[in-house]
Amino acid sequence: MTEDQLDLLLQARDSISAARVLLSENYPDYAASRAYYAMFYIAEAFLLGEGLAFSKHSAVISAFGKEFAMTGRVPSEFHGFLIEAQELRHSADYGPRNFVEPTSAEEQINRAERFLDVAQEIIGPILSD
Repeated sequence: MTEDQLDLLLQARDSISAARVLLSENYPDYAASRAYYAMFYIAEAFLLGEGLAFSKHSAVISAFGKEFAMTGRVPSEFHGFLIEAQELRHSADYGPRNFVEPTSAEEQINRAERFLDVAQEIIGPILSD
């Protein structure tokens, strides 16, 4: 694991923690957004391992699907989770206030945690800092 990959996985871990705090304080829109960013950072970490980096979220999501989900290197459900999380984040950030239900935010956080677990199995573990 490179330093850049480690940094992204640590950002993902911190985003998951922040999402949990936001949800506990009844901010499900913001919690869902943080959960998306956790998944996004994880996808970026996978791609960096292949020497790939992109400036647009859509490019990261597409490349992750092509390089990892479609090849079976990562279960394809995680690409679907990433796509759904981006759509929900967009609605949460730009739609009406309180768009995201708490149960939906919880589901996104749980998916982000599962995705981080998979990343640690494949890329390498994050040691406590």
